[in-house]
Amino acid sequence: MPIQMELRRIVISEVDDHQYVVLNEVGGERSMPIVVGIFEATSIDRRVKGLETPRPLTHDLIVSAIEQLGGEVQDMLINDLHEHTFFAVLRVRKDGELVEIDCRPSDALAVAVACRAPIFVNESVLGEALDDE
Repeated sequence: MPIQMELRRIVISEVDDHQYVVLNEVGGERSMPIVVGIFEATSIDRRVKGLETPRPLTHDLIVSAIEQLGGEVQDMLINDLHEHTFFAVLRVRKDGELVEIDCRPSDALAVAVACRAPIFVNESVLGEALDDE
């Protein structure tokens, strides 16, 4: 069963190669960090802060392409954790059909934040991530 999460915090470090986003359970107490790249972290951070760019960035392009092709980002789902690597799908609704697009969680998060789509994590993934801490 997927658990709805919300973006709680973005940690961008100038001295470390690892950037983090922290997701919190909506209506609950559980949270989980995800390591992301600097590009994805800054893209998410810009969106959260409402900072505009003169030209569309990659995640803006993805949202625009989906919309121009008649789709709508429904949500994103972190659906697996394997050897300390999270896996996700971006779920797009088009012509009444749900299409799941495999992607990195960091990219799915950036797209979800860009279009204000809900974020979900499978219960099994959340449980395994918390066990790994």
